[in-house]
Amino acid sequence: MKRLTRKEEEIMDLFWENGPMFVRELREHYADPKPHFNTLSTIVRILESEGFLGHSAWGNSFQYHPLITKEQYHRGSVANLVDKYFGNSYRSMVSALVEEEKLSLEDLKEIIGQIEKGK
Repeated sequence: MKRLTRKEEEIMDLFWENGPMFVRELREHYADPKPHFNTLSTIVRILESEGFLGHSAWGNSFQYHPLITKEQYHRGSVANLVDKYFGNSYRSMVSALVEEEKLSLEDLKEIIGQIEKGK
């Protein structure tokens, strides 16, 4: 899954929070000074071409809606991170977190307990 730019993710967050919207409705969620309509429209069309948004036609206007959930995007982002930086090895990622003291032994025990409960 493609990684979104900061602006693209900001727009997707608005769709995830608010559901289907026309570009003019999307623009209303921004504080002044609001981004230009054409700028938002261009980014929305890019998101659609990349499979993040779909649309329904309403006369000569399009109402856009998310095609993936925020959770699906986050899962894909984690998978990309693991693939790119850890050779597609979750074990290597966890080892790096432990080595950098970002994940403690207690954290690991808790995760193992959650896994065992789930099985």
